[in-house]
Amino acid sequence: MSLTNESVAVITGAASGIGRALAIRLAREPIAGIAVADINAEGLAETARLITNRNLLVTTHVVDVADERQMKTFVDSVVARHGRATHIVNNAGVALGGTVREVSLDYIRWLVNVNFGGVVYGTKLFLPVLEKQKSAHIINISSIFGIVAPAGNAAYSASKFAVRGFSEALRHELENTNILVSVVHPGGIKTNI
Repeated sequence: MSLTNESVAVITGAASGIGRALAIRLAREPIAGIAVADINAEGLAETARLITNRNLLVTTHVVDVADERQMKTFVDSVVARHGRATHIVNNAGVALGGTVREVSLDYIRWLVNVNFGGVVYGTKLFLPVLEKQKSAHIINISSIFGIVAPAGNAAYSASKFAVRGFSEALRHELENTNILVSVVHPGGIKTNI
């Protein structure tokens, strides 16, 4: 990820885990701002408190990434507060194991809407903002389960395979533009999900 003093990073799922750690780490870089988002307002406030760089504009946004209307409002809010966005980290995700027989259709729908829908909304809705920048980067967080699919994780794996496929195709679509695309497949990390 190439950062400058004009970079504004947007991180979803930033109330804990990878998103929080990334926000804290990026705050040490010479960037202009960070917009952190999550459905958990209390966790977001804690993330903002843990960012010790007071020369940095940090905004918090309570957002359900699976809700298109909330995501549109989020994009508008980021642009209004920061003037731009240059780096989008679509990190928000949920998980709960269970076999296909055990889990409900409502659960599968919810999980896919958050894990994959959130990536689609975060990408699609921020894309016009990113296209206006000199350079930009979309980073989509998948999982090792987006590469291998163990029993008891069919829904979760399917959502993370979707993130992988979406990101790989998007990278080809944006190949000769100002926007880089990366997909990250973390292994087992102790987080709240």
